[in-house]
Parts: sequence; structure tokens; C-alpha cells
Amino acid sequence: MPERKKANRLRPQQQAKETRPVRRVLNPNTIAGASAEFGTFGEVDDETLHTGSSAPRGASTRSLAKAIGLQVRTLRRKLDLTGAELADQAGISAGMLSKIENGAVSASIESLEALSRALNVPITSFFQSYEDQRDCSYVPSGSGVAIERRGTKAGHQYHLLGHSISGDIVVEPYLITLTEEAEPYSLFQHVGVEFIYQLTGKSLYRHADKIYTLSPGDALFFDSTALHGPEELLELPMTYLSIIIYPRQPT
Repeated sequence: MPERKKANRLRPQQQAKETRPVRRVLNPNTIAGASAEFGTFGEVDDETLHTGSSAPRGASTRSLAKAIGLQVRTLRRKLDLTGAELADQAGISAGMLSKIENGAVSASIESLEALSRALNVPITSFFQSYEDQRDCSYVPSGSGVAIERRGTKAGHQYHLLGHSISGDIVVEPYLITLTEEAEPYSLFQHVGVEFIYQLTGKSLYRHADKIYTLSPGDALFFDSTALHGPEELLELPMTYLSIIIYPRQPT
């Protein structure tokens, strides 16, 4: 009879050990130094939980060194300079600039002065993202500010629920109410984008040449430079949340 081969059996503990996935933790400093052109800089922090948004984290959760580094990188990229070019103009090593931009070191005053001259900005600009005011507004239920807008004459009641006072963009969240006396109005038009979330009631909402049926729970996000607004009011009273976002005009 042919000799039977013994099965290669593993004990449960051994099997679990064999199939356990290997977790690798990357060193941010290694990544930062991998590109002489500073094109692949980034941070690896897989212990930190994030929201579902893909927006980059702000400097508010970072140290002063990281906030300064972020500002240096932002100013460098605005001038379309590579890391090597800025380092050469500032008279510091490319490796040191890499560490500064990644917040791995606390830059000396001498280094910041050299970078400010090379970037042609005041040294205080490096601290801007760290010192910026962080807007936050709280509006209790029923206490939004009544605002008159173009649709007010058609019976559309606007209550402003908050307002950004700093930054490059303006965000205006409104609670809009249409009573039984309200009339359709689909000629709204303004710069920026708008998000609508239907709370109560029902309407046919126009955006450019398309009509959308909005019932409670429906959402619409669109370029608000096109004509838009409720074309037909099907069920009143009606309320919906409108968030308008547009660039802040220089003062």
C-alpha cells in the first residue's frame, strides 16, 4: 500500500497566529524625507478617528510647530516653489525645511526670518492659521434672526441660523417657511452653491431647466448661479433648510 502523507494540521492557537493580518505603522518622518521636491509630504496617524468628510484637518488640533509648518508649505505652494528652491533661497537645508513643513521641529527665529524673506511675507504670517478665530454660533430653537430676502415678497419667511464672520468663504444656513399665503418663486440666482433639505410640505423645485419633486427627507445640492426656486407648491405649509455658500468679498 502507498504510504499516506500526514496532514499538516495546526493547533487552533497556531492557526490564528498564522492567519493574523500584519499591521504596519508608517513613520511620518520617513515619508516626509522621501521626496526632495516635497510633493509627497503627509502625515500617517491611523490611531486617530475622523469624520466621514474628506476635508483636511485644521491647525486647531495641531501644535504650534505643525501650524507654522502648514503655513510655510501653503505660502511656498502659492509661489509655485519646490521645497529645494525655497530652501536654497532661504539658505537652509532641504532636510530642515522638510522637518519644518511637517512640524517635526520647532523652527528657530533665525530660520523663520530667513523663510519670511524668501517668501516675501512678514514673519507673523506663519502664525496666522494657529491664531485665527474659530467661528461658532448657537441658535436655540425658534430664535433665528428674521431676514428679508428676494423671496420675502412672495411670502417666503427666512430665519438665519448662523453666520461665518471669518475665513475665505461665507456660509449662510436658513430655515425657510412657506405658509398658505406663499407664492411660487423660481427666479432666485446668486453666486456660490446651495444645499436644500426638505423638512415639511411638498413642492416642485426648479434648477435651470430641470424640475425636482421635494418631499420631507429629500435633498438638493446645486450651483446657485442658475435660476432656481420652488416652481409649484404642492403641500403647504412647507419648511426646508437652505445652506448658501459663496466666496467672501474683500473689504
